[in-house]
Amino acid sequence: MSPWNGQSASGRLPGILLAVLAAAIAPGTVSAYPLDAAEETGIERLTGYRLANDGVIPGNRVHPGALLDRDQIQLRLTDQPGFSLPPKDPELTRRIVGLLGSDAPRYSLSVLDISDPDAPLYAEHNGHARRTPGSVGKVMLAVALLQAIADRYPDDIEARKRLLRETQVTADEFIHWDSHKVPLWSAERQRFTRRPLRVGDTANLWTYLDWTLSASSNAAASAVMKQLVLLHYFGDAYPVPPERESELFEELSWSERREVLLDALLTPLARNGFDTETLRQGAFFTSKGKQRMPGTNSLATTRTLMELLVKMEKGELVDAWSSRELKRLLYITQRRIRYASSPALRDAAVYFKSGSLYKCDREKNPDCGKYRGNVYNYMHSVAIVESPAGDPDHVYLVTMTSNVLGRNSAVAHQTFATRLHRLLTGWRE
Repeated sequence: MSPWNGQSASGRLPGILLAVLAAAIAPGTVSAYPLDAAEETGIERLTGYRLANDGVIPGNRVHPGALLDRDQIQLRLTDQPGFSLPPKDPELTRRIVGLLGSDAPRYSLSVLDISDPDAPLYAEHNGHARRTPGSVGKVMLAVALLQAIADRYPDDIEARKRLLRETQVTADEFIHWDSHKVPLWSAERQRFTRRPLRVGDTANLWTYLDWTLSASSNAAASAVMKQLVLLHYFGDAYPVPPERESELFEELSWSERREVLLDALLTPLARNGFDTETLRQGAFFTSKGKQRMPGTNSLATTRTLMELLVKMEKGELVDAWSSRELKRLLYITQRRIRYASSPALRDAAVYFKSGSLYKCDREKNPDCGKYRGNVYNYMHSVAIVESPAGDPDHVYLVTMTSNVLGRNSAVAHQTFATRLHRLLTGWRE
């Protein structure tokens, strides 16, 4: 069966408030990418974050674990080319499931400890359950874009960097609608403005990719997805002037546009060894993007997400440069949220993506709210923890999803992160 035959399910129900949040953001919220990389990437916010951390301008200092520079971001399994997930350790799995308490049946979880890569430990609980990945799907979008860029410049890393740094992206109708804020740095005023993207906002492709993964902006993600399909469709002619975009978005039929989108999104995952029936991002992150280019539903399991992280750590996700670039994009360098906000991880380097998807029926519970859905209440966390940052004694990977109705899932994931860190750091001692 074709992986593109699914149907997106999000209809309105009378009396039900539908709230879909890919990764909620507040002023000063989670941001990624090493702070010393502004000149290399053209990601301007990195300059402001570095100045704030140095005390030059007002702003919060980052966690001790967020101070690695770009050359310190290392892949941990490059000398283990034959590495694969080991068999599940029954005792470790039992202990980890115990941390979830009575809500354990509503969780899916995969944990891989590679503190000693020659003696890895693996635990898994409901690892094959398929769920909509929410904003974690933005990681799959990044993989697809990095694959498309590698296909264009297979042997020229500097050309890949130039494409990311010099391609200018201007927000258009594809960003509608999204309330997630992004940090906009003014070098002249030496200050940030944090607001949702607006039509006409221009930045380079690297910055839009950073906003996609760090600020989890749905608008930025849809702008990146548009660039992905343009690159996929026009090939060496990319970037094309706006007047040529109509060849794709106007002249192709509805079904032809769908095929272009799904080929651009799913084929790279399949080429990297993933079953797109268990791992895929199938659609735009904004309603306008979905109107312009139809897709399919999105799926993930914690096991396939773990396999993606392992492939990245081996340097085999697209290739070594792309793997390391993705890990840099996931490195948290500002306020930590959800799973990553655990105080136990303060001194750790954390590479992280999360997503939330919930629905409230106010007739059943008027107090139902953010992260506490009573119809469904999905929370997804993907994290790599290296503790302490820079010279870690403990390195482990976590992928988890939950659907615990009525509970604050952000707090639940943070609490689990604290308990798991304490368990794993003492496990080998």
